[in-house]
Amino acid sequence: MSISQAIEKVEACYAHQPEFVQAVKEVALTIAPLYDAHSEYETLKIFERLVEPDRIICFRINWENDKGEVQVNRGWRVQFSNALGPYKGGVRFHPTVNQSVLKFLGFEQIFKNALTGLPMGGGKGGADFDPKGKSDSEIRRFCYAFMRELHQYVSKDIDVPAGDIGVGGREVSYMFAMYKNLTREHGGVLTGKGVGFGGSLMRTEATGYGAVYFLENMLAVQNENIKGKKVLISGAGNVSLHAAEKAHMLGATVLTVSDSQGTLYDENGMDQEKIDWLKNQKAQSKPLCDYVDIYGGEWFTKQKPWHIKGDIAIPSATQNEVNEDDAKLMVENGIKYIAEGANMPLTADAVDYIRLHRVHYAPGKAANAGGVAVSGLEMSQNSVRQYKTFEEIDERLKRIMKNIHDCAAEASEQYGQTDDGYIDYMAGANIVGFKRVADALCAYGILN
Repeated sequence: MSISQAIEKVEACYAHQPEFVQAVKEVALTIAPLYDAHSEYETLKIFERLVEPDRIICFRINWENDKGEVQVNRGWRVQFSNALGPYKGGVRFHPTVNQSVLKFLGFEQIFKNALTGLPMGGGKGGADFDPKGKSDSEIRRFCYAFMRELHQYVSKDIDVPAGDIGVGGREVSYMFAMYKNLTREHGGVLTGKGVGFGGSLMRTEATGYGAVYFLENMLAVQNENIKGKKVLISGAGNVSLHAAEKAHMLGATVLTVSDSQGTLYDENGMDQEKIDWLKNQKAQSKPLCDYVDIYGGEWFTKQKPWHIKGDIAIPSATQNEVNEDDAKLMVENGIKYIAEGANMPLTADAVDYIRLHRVHYAPGKAANAGGVAVSGLEMSQNSVRQYKTFEEIDERLKRIMKNIHDCAAEASEQYGQTDDGYIDYMAGANIVGFKRVADALCAYGILN
């Protein structure tokens, strides 16, 4: 079966899962030169095997709210591929979570984890639970109930979940507590734990910092520097604010952050004091628009940041937040570089448009791999019962992000995807990630 036939099969079987189909098509269309060069991939049906998860675990979660009322949610864990190591990927709590979203995230995670060079497979999980407006007690009870159902399917050598949207250090700690209670094991079954009981320094900063480190490498290839560049960031969560922090540290002017209510714009740039204020505001679930009363700037209600002029965009909110019209605005307003801080924040049409206009583009599986890279380092620290310093992990993260960049750039060149200095990072990253997993599967034969 050819790549095009495999895509048709996925579209026919999973038309009701648009996010998953989108992710599969992006990978399939870009790895064709590699696939055609390796007949063993076709013989062993590597692509057909990779688009089907090893297993999907679906379960009901019963818990009680503060009024004593029984609540029922649905949870999932998609264990996609353990060709390179234990399944590894976050847990997301959000009302939009469904099987299609988790399959797309898990599929992406296979190749993102492969790109880090660390021994990790790909998986993803979550629940349609909405943590907004819930008390700490309600979140704790839900996390306990979630892990009560999930614990029998995960362990440090089988499947290692982490945080994601709606799941931070607090939620990971609650889930870890329940896991320990049920299994009597103090293992590295979850990453993103608190420092002092198994967690790693720099895990909080890793995804945002890593995206900016990748950007630095993109700019260097074009003989440019991030210093003085105007940066537009969407989102105001952990990734967004730490990307803003690192960009500011390196001399860029961060103009925007955003949330579901609108966009905050500060033409003078957001310095460390302002970013710290934003972190505190979000931690207390208070509105971003209060910033204007303290520091000035403008608040654009129910608008995205892309109507503002800038040099670099780091979309870091959620999947498919940037459509083709947004991409047109980016190009019109001078954006030359895009690094995805979120997973697949650009729609397929948006990606096509910005690539057509030669905007340098780093897909999420490459640009936001810093988070899972440091999670992998946390797993290593757990295994040897030792901690690394912040500086040691930061240096390792820089090297990992540079290696991802360089490998993607080299693959783009090797397989004829680089055009007059324009590097196709999407094709390069997909080729490198896919090849690492495919070669392992070939070595295994028809198992896995």
